[in-house]
Amino acid sequence: MNSFAIVQTGGKQYRVHEGDTIRVESIEGDEGDTVTLKSVKLVSLNGETSVGTPEVEGAEVQAEVVNKGKGKKIVVFKYKAKTRYRRKNGHRQNFTDLRITDISLGESPN
Repeated sequence: MNSFAIVQTGGKQYRVHEGDTIRVESIEGDEGDTVTLKSVKLVSLNGETSVGTPEVEGAEVQAEVVNKGKGKKIVVFKYKAKTRYRRKNGHRQNFTDLRITDISLGESPN
């Protein structure tokens, strides 16, 4: 069974299979909680593909929150030549690791 889905969260799209672990931008929930991703763009179950316009009606992806944390620090450096202007900042983006547990198509409207 080669089923997968394309979901959107945090402004990005991810291709996921059951059992995959993905790192997304921080979402609500503590470690061990189950979250439902409802913005499903495409679902392929048992060889049948459903493409959404823009989302597949009734499709959901269940995921378990595995880990939450902060990413690596990046340096943001602003500089303007010949004006003695320099600003140095750092940034660490929050993330959530999700383990995909179930991909369901829901009730089909056909």
